Amino acid sequence: MGRQRKRVVTGEAVPLLRKDDKPPAFHRKEKKKKVDIGKVFINISIGLCIFSLAWFFYALHMRSSLAKRVVTLHPSPRVLDANSSSAPVSAQRFWGSYRPQVYFGMKTRSSRSIVTGMMWMRQFADMDVNLRHTCEQGDRLQGYGWLMHDGVTFGVQEIRDNDFTLTTEFVKRMGGDHGGDWTWRVTAKQHSSAPQAPVLSLMFYTATDTQGSLGAHLEDGNRLASVTGFSEELGNFKITFRKPVTGELSSAKYATYNYLQTVSPGLEKLTDIVKQSLNRRFIYSPPSGEKRHYIAVDTYQPPHQPKAADPRKESDLVVHQVTVQMPFQIEVLFESGSFHRRPNQLVGSVMTQELERRKAEFDSKFEKTFDLERKGFSQPQVKFGKAALSNMLGGMGYFYGESVVQSVYNEYPLLYPEGALFTAVPSRSFFPRGFLWDEGFHQLLLSKWDPQVTREAVAHWIDLMNMEGWIPREQILGDEARSKVPAEFVVQRNENANPPTLFLALQQLIEQHSSNSEGPASRPTLPFLRRLFPRLKTWFEWYNTTQTGPLSNSYRWRGRDKDTNLFLNPKTLTSGLDDYPRASHPSADERHVDLHCWMALSSGIMASIARLLGEPHHDYERTHQVLSDNDLLNDLHWSDQLGAFSDFGNHTQVVSLQQEKVYVPPGQPRHQFPVARLVRSVRRAPKLQYVNALGYVSLFPFLLHILTPDSPKLEHVFRDMRDPNKLWTPYGLRSLSKADPLYMKRNTEHDAPYWRGPIWININYLAVRALHHYGNAEGPHRETAAALYQELRTNVINNVHRQYAETGYVWEQYNDGTGRGQGSHPFTGWSALTVLMMAEQY
Repeated sequence: MGRQRKRVVTGEAVPLLRKDDKPPAFHRKEKKKKVDIGKVFINISIGLCIFSLAWFFYALHMRSSLAKRVVTLHPSPRVLDANSSSAPVSAQRFWGSYRPQVYFGMKTRSSRSIVTGMMWMRQFADMDVNLRHTCEQGDRLQGYGWLMHDGVTFGVQEIRDNDFTLTTEFVKRMGGDHGGDWTWRVTAKQHSSAPQAPVLSLMFYTATDTQGSLGAHLEDGNRLASVTGFSEELGNFKITFRKPVTGELSSAKYATYNYLQTVSPGLEKLTDIVKQSLNRRFIYSPPSGEKRHYIAVDTYQPPHQPKAADPRKESDLVVHQVTVQMPFQIEVLFESGSFHRRPNQLVGSVMTQELERRKAEFDSKFEKTFDLERKGFSQPQVKFGKAALSNMLGGMGYFYGESVVQSVYNEYPLLYPEGALFTAVPSRSFFPRGFLWDEGFHQLLLSKWDPQVTREAVAHWIDLMNMEGWIPREQILGDEARSKVPAEFVVQRNENANPPTLFLALQQLIEQHSSNSEGPASRPTLPFLRRLFPRLKTWFEWYNTTQTGPLSNSYRWRGRDKDTNLFLNPKTLTSGLDDYPRASHPSADERHVDLHCWMALSSGIMASIARLLGEPHHDYERTHQVLSDNDLLNDLHWSDQLGAFSDFGNHTQVVSLQQEKVYVPPGQPRHQFPVARLVRSVRRAPKLQYVNALGYVSLFPFLLHILTPDSPKLEHVFRDMRDPNKLWTPYGLRSLSKADPLYMKRNTEHDAPYWRGPIWININYLAVRALHHYGNAEGPHRETAAALYQELRTNVINNVHRQYAETGYVWEQYNDGTGRGQGSHPFTGWSALTVLMMAEQY
C-alpha cells in the first residue's frame, strides 16, 4: 500500500475517523436525508413516466374511440326491419321506377337489384351520336316528366325530344312470391307532318348489380326475343321484347334489330359501354325507301384491368336495340317465375284495360285528396297539379351504399356503414339523390297522398343515424349516385347539420292520426312513432348540443366556408340557404335566427310525440316554451336598425370582390404566373353587430309560427313582405330584399347569386301556410294576414303553372324580376308544394 498523503487544512481541523469509529449523529442524518430525497425523485420520475404512458395510451384509445363514433350506427333497434322492403313483406312496392336519374327505368327495393332501363338515339340526325339515357339538362329536351304516377302500381310519362314525343307507360300486376309482373309500353310520335318521319333506335337493357345472372335468347339470327335470368330477390324471371307495331291492333312494322351481351364493371358505366360498342356498319333497308347505314350496338371488349383491391364482381349486361320509323309502339314484358296462375299476359288490350282502370282510380283519388276541380281550377291547372305530384312520386329512389364521412378525429375520410335509403329527390337531372332538409318538404305533399310512403321514407332517413345522433345531410349512396356528384361535395362532416324538416312531416302524421286515429291510413302511425322515438330523442339532443350558440338558448350553424378571402360572404350550406348573407367573418360569436326557430318548432313536436306515446314530455315542453318566448327572441335577434329579425355576428357590410394583383417582373411572360382571381376586399373592419340582411332568414319567426298572433313584430313583417322594394313580387316573395347591398351579387367569380333574390317555392309555401295560420287566429293582424294570404297564394300558383305551360318544366327557382323559371329542371322536389297551396292544405 502507498503512503497516506497529509491533508493541509485551514482553521480547526476535524479529527480523522478510524475504520471502526461511528460517524457523528448529524452526519448520519444528513446522509440518510440525501438518500431519501433521491429515492423520492426517482419514484416521482418513474410515476410520472408511468402516468404519461398511461395517459398517452388512454388518449390514443379515446381518440381511436372518438374516431370510430362517426361510423358507429345508433344502438337502438332500427325503425324498419331488415327485410321491410323485400317482396314477401312489401310486394306491391317491391318493383318501381326507383331510378330517378334515368329517363325511364325500373328496379326493386333491394341492395343489389336487377335493373332495367331504356336509352334512345335518333338515326340519320345531324349529330353523330345523340344517345339519351341519364337525365341531363344538357340534352335540352322540350320537357319530360310523369303525367300520372300513383307511387305503387302504374305510371305515364311524356318525354318531348326535339321533333318527336315518347310516351312511356308501365303497369304492375301482383302474383307469385317476388313482386309479380310488369309491362312497359313505349309509344313514339313525331311532332310535325314532315314527309320523312324520324327513324329512332330504342335500346332496352337489363343489368345485374354484382349478383344474379342473365341469358340472351335470339330468334332470326340477331333479334333478341327475350332475356331469362335469376337473382336472389327475384328467383327466375323472363323479360320478353315484343315487336314494334303502329297501334295496338296493327301488325308488326319493319324494324332492324341488334343486341349486345357483355359485362359491366358498374351501373355507372352503362352509358359508356353502349357508346363504345356502337358501329355504323349496319344497313337500314325498309321495303319502300333507300338503304342507309345506321348506328347500332355491336361488340364491346372490356378493357383489361389489373386486379384491384375492390373485390366487386363484374355484372351481366344485355341490350336489345330496335330501330324503327315513327309512329310505333313497343311493349316489354317482365314475368316472374313464381307467378304460376297467371290469367293472361299483361300485353296489348289487356294492358290497355288495366292502364285505363288505374288512370281512372288515380283521377278519382287525386280529386278526393286535393279537391282542385271543386275549387274552380281549370283543366290545364288540374293536369299540372297531377303532373307535379306524379313527378315527385316518380322521382322516389331506392339507393344502397356507403357515404363518405369524416370527423375532427379522423385524419382521412371513412366509409359509413352500408345502408338503404328510400327517398324522394329534388331534381332527376341535377340532384338525383337524397337531401335531408329537402325531404321534410317532399313528405309534406306525399303524406297527403300516401302516409305509408312518408313513414317509410322518414324511417329510412332516421335509420341512417350514427350513435352521436348525426345523419349525413346529403346521401350519395352507390357508385351510380356518386358519379353525378363533384368530388368536393362527397365527404360529409359530422359537425354539420341541416334544418330538421323531417319534424314538419312528423307533425303532419300526428295531425292525421289525431283527426282519424282508426282510419287505415293513420292506424300504423302510433307504432311507427314508438319505434322512431328513441332515435328521435338522440337526433334532437344532437342538434341541441352541437349547434348551440354563444349565449344561453341561442344557436349557430356549424360548417360555414372558412376561406373568407375567396367569398364575398362565406356560404352556410348547412342552413340550406347556401349563400344567403350571414356575418361577413364567421366566428363562434354568431347567432342564427333561422336555426333558433327550427329548434323551437322541433322541441314542440318532440313534446307532442312524447305526450302521444306516454313518454316523459315536460323537458321538451319547457324547451319549447323558452325558445318560443317572444321576449327572448327579441333580445337575441331583433334589430332596431333593420326593424326586423336578424342574425348576429362579426360583420361588416363594406366588402366587395376585386381583381387580385399579381406581380409580374419586367420582361417575364405573363402566362407563367398565376391567373388573377377575384378576391374579397374588406374596406371596413368587422365588429360584433346584427347582420341586417332582410330576407327569408328575417321571416323565420313568422314562417314557423313562433310569433304570437298579437305580436307587434308581425306588423313589421307584413310591411316588409308587401313592399315591392323589399320582398314582394308578382310571382312570390324574393329571397333577399332589393335594398340589401348583396342583392343579386355574385359570391365568387364562379358562383352566381342563389339565395340572394330569386324566388324559392319551399319558403313561399311556408309563408302562405303562416299567413293562413295568422289569418285564422284571433289577433290585431288577422285581416292583414288574410289579405296577404290570398294575394301571395294566387301569385305563386299562377306563375309556377304559367312557367310549366310555357317551358314544360317545374323549376328550382324563379326570377324575381320576370317570374321566369331558372336553375335546375325539372325540379319537382319542394317546388311541387304548389299543389298544397292550390288545395289549401297546410
